[in-house]
Amino acid sequence: MPTAVPDRLRLPFHFDAAPLQHELASLPAEAWVPHFNKREYEGEWSGVPLRSVGGRDGHIYPDPTGRERYADTPLLSRCPAFRAVLATFQCPIGAARLLKLAAGAHIREHTDYNLGYADGEVRLHVPVTTHPDVAFFLAGERVVLQPGECWYLDFNHPHRVDNPSDTDRVHLVLDCALNDWLRDVFAGAIHGA
Repeated sequence: MPTAVPDRLRLPFHFDAAPLQHELASLPAEAWVPHFNKREYEGEWSGVPLRSVGGRDGHIYPDPTGRERYADTPLLSRCPAFRAVLATFQCPIGAARLLKLAAGAHIREHTDYNLGYADGEVRLHVPVTTHPDVAFFLAGERVVLQPGECWYLDFNHPHRVDNPSDTDRVHLVLDCALNDWLRDVFAGAIHGA
């Protein structure tokens, strides 16, 4: 088990972005749901749930009571490339969704609590499409995330995203519970860094 986990860590996975981008392009426009926290962004920030509370399509809201379990949505069954990415993670996955920050949009600085290694639940990002001008800041420092990479980011720290480009930025975002397998992945990434 790692003694100290940094607030950002590239994990030792690399996914072929081309099939993910192909599936992304095939999603119907009506699959995208505006993000529920409207105070935290300008422009378009939307999501497509691949795993959601009760497995419902179009449902990107978490269950604050924790009574209802996360399940695959019907849409995920039609997305073999995204299913293959999820199958890589041998740990419990709660929410899994595509999050799009449209060209010209901005996510204001905010904090998402209880999503860090010490909390036992981590949020992982797999960029699908992005642009060099997209600027992601965590704790005041820019983090550059490339398509196909997999990143842990400790969202207990303030973070924001600016997309001044003409390209939509889309990430596959997974909320994962720590287990021995994922702890070993983190330990390997820390020692290999």
